[in-house]
Amino acid sequence: MVLLEFSIYPTDKGESVSPYVARVLEIVDDSGLPYRLGPMGTTLEGEYGQVMAVVERCFAVLAADCNRIACQIKLDYRRGRTGGLDGKVDSLRARTGRDLHT
Repeated sequence: MVLLEFSIYPTDKGESVSPYVARVLEIVDDSGLPYRLGPMGTTLEGEYGQVMAVVERCFAVLAADCNRIACQIKLDYRRGRTGGLDGKVDSLRARTGRDLHT
């Protein structure tokens, strides 16, 4: 399984791009994959092809009316792992003995 964190947004649409980010998040939510929304990006969990297909759809929806798009991607693959969205955070909570904020 793969955890993929990404941020994608147009850079040619002015100071506030939330309407464009909202379009991207509709694609993420409709994908059916587990995800977590964060203030600076979104993390997806799934097979490599699944998560990359979501990013590709997000790019396509922005490219329809945006002339410049920025995208940052971080990917973590671990064979046989599932539940990484919660498992990685739970592991750190256990190691620190703290209720870490997510």
